[in-house]
Amino acid sequence: MTSYDDKLDASLDLMRRLDPKNITKNLNDICTLIQNDGSETSEELTQDLLSSVDVPLRTQKCDETGKEYLCCDYNRDGDSYRSPWSNKYFPVVPQDSDELPPPFPSNILRELEVKANDSFDIYRDLYYEGAGTSSVYFWDTNEEDDEQDTLDNGFAGVVLFKKETEDGSGKWDSIHVIEVIPEASSSATYKVTSSVILDLQNKKLSSLSLAGSLTRQLESTQSLSLDSALNVETAHLINLGTLIEKSEYNLRNLLQDVYFDKLRDIVMKDLRSVGDLSGKESDDKRQSELVKGLQSL
Repeated sequence: MTSYDDKLDASLDLMRRLDPKNITKNLNDICTLIQNDGSETSEELTQDLLSSVDVPLRTQKCDETGKEYLCCDYNRDGDSYRSPWSNKYFPVVPQDSDELPPPFPSNILRELEVKANDSFDIYRDLYYEGAGTSSVYFWDTNEEDDEQDTLDNGFAGVVLFKKETEDGSGKWDSIHVIEVIPEASSSATYKVTSSVILDLQNKKLSSLSLAGSLTRQLESTQSLSLDSALNVETAHLINLGTLIEKSEYNLRNLLQDVYFDKLRDIVMKDLRSVGDLSGKESDDKRQSELVKGLQSL
């Protein structure tokens, strides 16, 4: 009998082998197969698979503020998603006395979440040329204290960025899952798991497209210095902003090395040796179009 771990590993291995352009459809199809299996662990396996595979982010509008926000598993409750701007779920979650209320961050963490959304919105404006959408969600890691009034026990969260080119030929999704573990009153360890999902299509030459994802982890212990911050909460934001900026820079360089430098090698070495001059010019043009697509993100 196939074990739970074997099923999960097989599902993840299958996801890695399928076309990354259809990652959302592929994930839904695999989850449907798991559910049809009817085993006792099918629900748990589905949830673990959904939490292990990053998919392109979806944009939704907050009914109260009119501002757009990004939807992911970390701000979802059933079919509703919490807006970071109003702290409300849309569509509204019906309040049934027999069910647990949807999750919300504690008051102090919500205050930090508001500041983080404002801060990373400025980051998005600067680094994404004023385009795209950003969202930040925090949640408490200490389940025993729902109304904590300090951050002494640490917290977790996710920072999201999404940008598309105007013609839809380029899509960039950044997902940074963070965990903050206080080490002392003056320092904390930050664990950041960053994923980028890239999808580029050549509108003029539809036969060429490039899609894929990269995931990297970064861990660092930082000082909660108050020299350049008003309080500990602001110090956390400064440290998180620095680490995410570093992580996105590293991922962009990796994408350049893994995708575009490899593409150039294929075009210049493999295709050039078997193609004629006109074919090489066409390949160079395709590569140039893809590079321009990355630069526009």
